[in-house]
Amino acid sequence: MKTFIRPALSLFILLSIITGLLYPLLTTFAGHWLFPAQAAGSLITQQQQLTGSALIGQQFSRGDYFWGRLSATSPMPYNGINSGGSNLSAGNPALRTAASERIEALKAADPQNNAAIPVDLVTASGSGLDPHISPAAAYYQLSRVARLRQVAPEVIRTLIESHTEAPQLGLLGEARVNVVLLNHALDALK
Repeated sequence: MKTFIRPALSLFILLSIITGLLYPLLTTFAGHWLFPAQAAGSLITQQQQLTGSALIGQQFSRGDYFWGRLSATSPMPYNGINSGGSNLSAGNPALRTAASERIEALKAADPQNNAAIPVDLVTASGSGLDPHISPAAAYYQLSRVARLRQVAPEVIRTLIESHTEAPQLGLLGEARVNVVLLNHALDALK
């Protein structure tokens, strides 16, 4: 019996040290060395003050900011602890109510805009935390933001274009605009 227990226990201790201590330390140090900003949470600072992360959306409700996707987290929007989709089907009354409320808010904020509202402005992402919207959703909001900020639409269009990210490796995903970074760039215009 001892001939089986000792090697098994030794192997268990050795693998625990390798997989539970050495490997996590190695990947953590490699991540901080190769991707320091991402490993630190892709934090955004303005005037030496932490204002958010480029990886997690934020609630922007003022009309002079671009609005992101709806958040599916509760009790507060974009709560990283409660990450997860709403799992509401297209026919669910709660999803329809949330979409209708967002449509009304978008129309009230920009009554002159008769363009079709992009679907990503009235639905949540799979995680409920996504900071990205489609370029179409950003352009839909361009006139409202330009008017309320009293900035030429061409300036806002240039900001949107400079913050549009191409699909990864040219083919993974779709073009997208990080609303958090775009709104920080808007604030920098002042």
